[in-house]
Amino acid sequence: MIKVVHIQNSTLSAGRAMLRLHNAMLEANIDSSILTLIQDINDTAEIKSLGRNARIVARLDYFLQSFVRRKIKKKFGMYTFPFLGTNVSHEKQIQAADVIYLHWIQGGFLSLSNIRQLAKMGKPVIFFMHDMWSITGGCHHSFTCEKYKTKCFDCQMFPKENVIDWPALEFRKKKKLFSDFKNLYFVAPSKWLRDCATQSFLTKDKLVYHIPNIVDSDLFKPVDKIIARQFLNLSVDETIIAFGAMSITSPYKGWMELQKALEILSHDSNVERFSILIFGSGYNKQIEDSMPFKIRFMGFLKDEYSTSLVYNAADVFITPSLADNLPTTVLESLSCGTPVVGFDVGGIPDMIKHKWNGYLAKYGDAEDISNGIRFCLQNNIKGQLLPDFEKGTIIKKHLELMNTIKSVRN
Repeated sequence: MIKVVHIQNSTLSAGRAMLRLHNAMLEANIDSSILTLIQDINDTAEIKSLGRNARIVARLDYFLQSFVRRKIKKKFGMYTFPFLGTNVSHEKQIQAADVIYLHWIQGGFLSLSNIRQLAKMGKPVIFFMHDMWSITGGCHHSFTCEKYKTKCFDCQMFPKENVIDWPALEFRKKKKLFSDFKNLYFVAPSKWLRDCATQSFLTKDKLVYHIPNIVDSDLFKPVDKIIARQFLNLSVDETIIAFGAMSITSPYKGWMELQKALEILSHDSNVERFSILIFGSGYNKQIEDSMPFKIRFMGFLKDEYSTSLVYNAADVFITPSLADNLPTTVLESLSCGTPVVGFDVGGIPDMIKHKWNGYLAKYGDAEDISNGIRFCLQNNIKGQLLPDFEKGTIIKKHLELMNTIKSVRN
C-alpha cells in the first residue's frame, strides 16, 4: 500500500482542503498521514503536529516577514519570503512515506532550504498549489503582473527605493531549487493555475497536473431551507444573499464590488425583504452602515455543520473575488444546492456553468454581479456540483498521478 504524507501549516480554516483530501485518501485505502505546524485539532495516529520549538521558529519568521512587508502595497495582497523553517526530514511520517505532498507551508513552517532537505531524500515531492506562491517571486497572486513568466524583478508590490529586491532574490532561489531536483512535481486545483504554472519560468519544465479540491458531499448537501433558517434563527420569509470571507477587506475578495452590486440591486422594486448574511468575519459597524439591506454577521464558523446550514439557508451565494484559485466556498455552496454568482476569473469558471448552477459575471463588473443575483433568483437556479468534482473522480486522478510519477522515475 502506498504511503502518503501531507505537510500543511494547519488543519482547519485554510487547511480544510488538505484535510478533506487526506480523509478521502483514507476512505480509498491509501495510507495517508498529516504533519502540521499548528495543533488546531488533537493529534491522532494519522495526524501529528510539531512541538514548541518549531512554533517559536515560526514566530521569529513572522517578525522577519513583517519587516520585509512593512512597505508593500497592500492592494496586491500577500507576499512571503521564507527566511526560517524547521527540518522535518527526520520525522517518522516523512521517513515512512512513499510520496510527500506539500500544501500551504508558509507562515514559518518550511523554508526553501527545508524543501531542499526533503527533495534530497529522493522521494516524489508534490507541490499542491493553493495559490501562486510556488511559481512567483513570493506574491500569492500576481493579479495582472506576468513577470513570473520570465523573471520576477522590480515588483509592483514593493517601493522602488528598496535596497534588496526580495522577489528577484526569491525567484532565483526557487529556480535553483527546482532545477536541482527532478523529483519535484506540481498539482494545480484549477485549470487557470495549471496554465499559469506551465507558463512560469520556474515550472515550465516540470510536470504540472490539474486535480481539483475535494468537497465533503456527505456533509455539504441540501437540507430543507426552512429548517436551516430556523436553526440559525433567520426569517423564513426573506430573500437571503450570503457572502463568506475570513477578511472582508482582503484585496482578493472584491468586497467593494459586492457593495456596489448590492447598491444597484437596492433600486429594484421588489427588494424590501432582502437581507445579507456574512460569515467568516465578525461584526463591523462601518460595513453594516454602508449596506442598503439588513445585514447579519455570523462570525467565524468553527464547525462545518454550521457552515453547511448557512449555505442551505441562503437563496444565492456571492463570490466577487478579484483573484482566486479554486475557492472551496463555491464548491460547498453548490454541493448544498445553493447557486453561486461570481466573476469569470481564476478557477471560478471551473465550478460554475453559466446560467445552469450559477452565474459568471464579467470581471470587475459590479452591475453584472447584480444581474447574476437577479437571474438566479428569478429563474430559481439550483446549485449543483459538476462531474469533475466528484470525490471518487478526484481520488482516481491522484492515484493516476502517483502511478505516472512511478513510471517516469522507473
